[in-house]
Amino acid sequence: MKIGNFDINKNSQVFIIAELSANHNGSLDVALESVRAAKRAGANCIKLQTYTADTLTINSKNKDFIIDGTIWDGKNLYDLYKKAFTPWDWHSKIMQVAKEEGLICFSSPFDKSSVDFLEELNTPAYKIASFEITDIPLIEYIASKGKPIIMSTGIATDEDIDLAIKACKKMNNNDIALLKCTSSYPAPIDESNIIMIKDFMEKYNLISGLSDHTLGITVPIVAVSMGAKIIEKHFILNKDIGGPDSSFSLDEKEFFMMTRAVRDAEKAIGKVDYNLSEKQKKGKDFSRSLYIVKDVKKGEILTEKNVKSIRPGFGLHPKYYNKIIGKKVNKNLKFGDRMDLKFIDKI
Repeated sequence: MKIGNFDINKNSQVFIIAELSANHNGSLDVALESVRAAKRAGANCIKLQTYTADTLTINSKNKDFIIDGTIWDGKNLYDLYKKAFTPWDWHSKIMQVAKEEGLICFSSPFDKSSVDFLEELNTPAYKIASFEITDIPLIEYIASKGKPIIMSTGIATDEDIDLAIKACKKMNNNDIALLKCTSSYPAPIDESNIIMIKDFMEKYNLISGLSDHTLGITVPIVAVSMGAKIIEKHFILNKDIGGPDSSFSLDEKEFFMMTRAVRDAEKAIGKVDYNLSEKQKKGKDFSRSLYIVKDVKKGEILTEKNVKSIRPGFGLHPKYYNKIIGKKVNKNLKFGDRMDLKFIDKI
């Protein structure tokens, strides 16, 4: 999967997405400075959400449209989305600044009109939000554009995931990634279940990653050890800005700490390699080996009292210990001499 100039399959680094969402709080200047800050914080990508209140829901005050069980309890869906949306006429400017900063920029569309709009802007990829993973007609329409698709699985059963993948493949689009996501805001760390990242890779043979709503940076770091190739985290310029998503977003300093920790985790995981580095080879000097620990005259027998396995590692390998005990030496050996097989006529 290649998004812009970043090849997720071939790149040794995780693709880190800063999700802007509603964290501009209605200010284009804040949105643009957030792009610059995301670059400073180490992100590879800034992601938008492309919708209006009318493309997501209807302006109804019925009980069904009043939010319950979240940090937005009591709010009307239409009113929340009307406040949180990113104006469409900002998109080209945000994308331009992202390009200037060397960041990839794409978005999550929520209906066909937003897909068409993003196509006009030549978006390099699409993100399917967790709550849209069941909208199979929308996924098919997105997939028909032939762009890479990243799907969050926050409210998805395995059947939902199967249907979404089939919808993409039905449109001859196999460029798919799945993100483990817990659709709680903020998400409890004990409900992260990031072991699913590994399971997604094995079960679906797709790129897998994390869309994280937990507080802090622990979960993204651990996700790297599970094989995550994509990390998405909500980003805010400054939490004092406020807004619907501010409570579970990382500011520039926190996001920088996350990206640095993710990069360190990548280095720590490394690769399967039984060859020793030069430093490790030097470390062998401090390993065990066989040394003479009591003077031995020619013809005397080696015993556990005159030869021992000790540090450093310049003497005979300890694997020979049991073979040389009870054998006669063919020369005088002194305390501190390295043991060698040539000091014995027969093993």
